[in-house]
Amino acid sequence: MDEAALIQDALHGDLDAFNRLVLAYQQMAFNLAYRMLNDDAAAEDATQTAFISAYRNIRQYRGGSFRAWVMRMVTNACYDELRRRQRRPTVALEPIHQEDDEEIESPAWLADHNPQPDEEVETRELEQAIQHCIQDLPEEFRAVVILVDIQGMDYNEVSQAIGKPLGTIKSRLARARLRLRDCLSGFAELLPAKFRLGKEAELQ
Repeated sequence: MDEAALIQDALHGDLDAFNRLVLAYQQMAFNLAYRMLNDDAAAEDATQTAFISAYRNIRQYRGGSFRAWVMRMVTNACYDELRRRQRRPTVALEPIHQEDDEEIESPAWLADHNPQPDEEVETRELEQAIQHCIQDLPEEFRAVVILVDIQGMDYNEVSQAIGKPLGTIKSRLARARLRLRDCLSGFAELLPAKFRLGKEAELQ
């Protein structure tokens, strides 16, 4: 059965159909929550909370990307957890010297999932560095860069998931990528070998 049919059945109260949708998105939901919260237990709780909320509010789904709708539930659950932690206030945005419509490309190695055997140790260390730098981002930047550059969602889906206009998504993503590049410039030696040459200059 395709997703559209499962959604229609779930909208009519079919719990089995909803559970099949959960199975389709639970790994993506957990990955987003973990990247946002940097804690396995908190990510599991946020994921569970998000799917409970999705089930209770399934009739509020009005079409469009169901994946984005689910990720909005996950993002909201993560924001709630971050507020409970009473993290430090978000710092003021730093000015950036670029045109408003200029895109900052995602580093190719950010989502590189095919390391060679001799690169696996470096890849694990790079993963830790990426997670460290993601955690340093303001939470609203964090969500956007995770959804686009790690989860592979398009801008329109992320706009739906975050509940912000497309222009805001692009602006946050550009700033998030600049901050990530600045942070990761201190870890250039961890880049996989196939990206190392010529990439150090890109990080500056």
